[in-house]
Amino acid sequence: MISLSETLHLPRSDWVRQIGRRRGLVVAVLSFVAMFVFLDTLNEGPVSYFEISFLTANTGPLILAAMGQTIVFLLGGFDLSAGAALSLVNVVMASYTGDSPGSQIGMVFAGLGIGACVGAFNGFFIAFMRLQPVVVTLASMFIILGLNLLIMPDPGGYVPAGFSSFFIGDVIPGGFPAALLFILLALGVWLLIKRTRFGTALYAVGSNEDAAFSNGIPADWTKFYGYTLSGVFYGAGGVFLTAQTGSGDALVGKDMLLLIFAATILGGTRIGGGSGGCLGTAFAAFTLTLIVNVLLVLDVNSSYSPIVESIVLILAVIGATVGRDSAFAEYIRVARLKLTGLSNRSLPVFMPGAREHRAKLQPDWALRPNDELKGSALRQWTTINWETLRLMLPAWVLFVVVYILVLAVIGGESWSPHYFNALLTLALFYTVLALGQGAVVLTGGLDLSVPHTLAFSGVVLAAVANGADGPAYWAIPMVLGFGLVVGLVNGLGIVLFGMPSIVVTLATNGIMQGLALLYTGGIPTGKSPPALQWLFNERWLGFAPVTWSIILIAIVSVVVLHRTSFGRRIFAVGNSQRVAKLSGTRVDMTLLAVYMLSGFCSALAGVLMTGFSGISFLSMGLPLLLPTIAVVLVGGTLATGGRGHYMGMLGGALLLTALGTLVTGSQVPIAVRDIVFGVVILGAVLTLRERRGS
Repeated sequence: MISLSETLHLPRSDWVRQIGRRRGLVVAVLSFVAMFVFLDTLNEGPVSYFEISFLTANTGPLILAAMGQTIVFLLGGFDLSAGAALSLVNVVMASYTGDSPGSQIGMVFAGLGIGACVGAFNGFFIAFMRLQPVVVTLASMFIILGLNLLIMPDPGGYVPAGFSSFFIGDVIPGGFPAALLFILLALGVWLLIKRTRFGTALYAVGSNEDAAFSNGIPADWTKFYGYTLSGVFYGAGGVFLTAQTGSGDALVGKDMLLLIFAATILGGTRIGGGSGGCLGTAFAAFTLTLIVNVLLVLDVNSSYSPIVESIVLILAVIGATVGRDSAFAEYIRVARLKLTGLSNRSLPVFMPGAREHRAKLQPDWALRPNDELKGSALRQWTTINWETLRLMLPAWVLFVVVYILVLAVIGGESWSPHYFNALLTLALFYTVLALGQGAVVLTGGLDLSVPHTLAFSGVVLAAVANGADGPAYWAIPMVLGFGLVVGLVNGLGIVLFGMPSIVVTLATNGIMQGLALLYTGGIPTGKSPPALQWLFNERWLGFAPVTWSIILIAIVSVVVLHRTSFGRRIFAVGNSQRVAKLSGTRVDMTLLAVYMLSGFCSALAGVLMTGFSGISFLSMGLPLLLPTIAVVLVGGTLATGGRGHYMGMLGGALLLTALGTLVTGSQVPIAVRDIVFGVVILGAVLTLRERRGS
């Protein structure tokens, strides 16, 4: 590693090479300087010590949390539980920190330990159980959120004023803020770690895990210790956040996830691992805080904040991924070749038969005799489709088991048509969302833009219809079309720029949140049209008309995913994008269509949710994110894509809905539901991993 003094004496060509290697850090520093100078020009007079102290105090939790995320990124992973971990440390410290110095010191170490436990939990399943980081950390996020609400259902608690002043006060009154000292100490710890063998192993495993293992680096233990270390930084961020707020809130870290990702990527840490560092992350976090301050100085509506943060995240990802070898550059080269071919009339002729080549990616559900197999037609059919049946049947078996428990807890009421009507009505939203999210997961992706796409569709429909059927006839197609546009935007970000689906859809979700806030002014108005309410309130043969639509949704979903060329392309892409492309499958068009389908299903669920509740509200989609993913995974769909069936997802929808009624009937806190869902996801994914390896 070249030191700073050696770098200063390098030749010009080596200077350029060194700057190129540290491009992310250089961009982060220049962005910080530019934003700092711009804010200084907006203020009257020079930047004061108070403003610097305020900046460091406000940015401290973000820097520490983003440093933890940086370590995860260096390993090639993602951690969605960072914000929830901050909240967990916050509520514990706000609940149990006393006035004595011993209590305060003990709780600081407890906060670090809690963060380390969260990281170790994630690291165990990712490193040793070899589960996808996105799925593991998503499940742990909701488990932790449930624990947070159990500990502190409502905001409250306190920490002593002396505790807060120790972290966000002054080391030298009027001369050096304490927050800056702790940030520098954290960066110093990182620089020491980076120079150790473990720090080298972090970069090696993130760059090429197989090569690192071949060189004697224990990749599994490196991942485990890396996630544990990231959790320690989350714990430090939670301690800092508690000192900053002076109280506890179970959801205080929820909205920080977008900023954490933005700071990590803007700081120059490469998505996919092996390059970057925490110093750039710190400068990027300061830049993001300065952007918020600029918006405040310019008196910009606070509803624009999530939009600006999302755009910054997208631009940071584009800046980090665009290059000669990027997907966007490849599309430009292909477009130039096509233009050249058109001008020279030398475009190749593709044989349509190659694109319609059907690999054995899906089961054959036709019940017909087979001369090569013994036994009855039913036995032969079971043998042919056993791999798919083995994945989807557990959801249905567990549904029966849970329903038996419901009978034991609730009693005779669970036999009544009223219970089944409620069960099917609640399961309807999962069945709709499972089609879109299931298609995305089958391609190996994940759509996190579902909650606010759903909510935006609902609030727009309610505002336009305002209790009348007439406007709804054009408002419903309008919001469904908007859902298609949202999906198209997600797909373009993934296809054109090669961005990870989790980053694109998370940013899109933030943009949709901001748009909903701007459209409603924070207070949604209007009511659902009577025709939509009729679908839920009327009864036909003892059930609401909308419950009968589950049959239609299931038929359409099975046809789309398992009986069309589009469905075959989805499975082909999920098994291997490279093989699918070499086989003539338009991977890019398939991904665009898949995310558009997910956006359409999210908007449709928003329409149905508005009819169910009669009104709309901005958070109406948030409780559906984890259950929607759980439905897909518990239904037997592999998180890595390429395997699954919609009938399994339907069983997962009924299972999770029955679990919800069981939790409600047991009169346990509603937060337990999130914990149960998270545990169910981990169990399902772990089981599928074991079966896949068999």
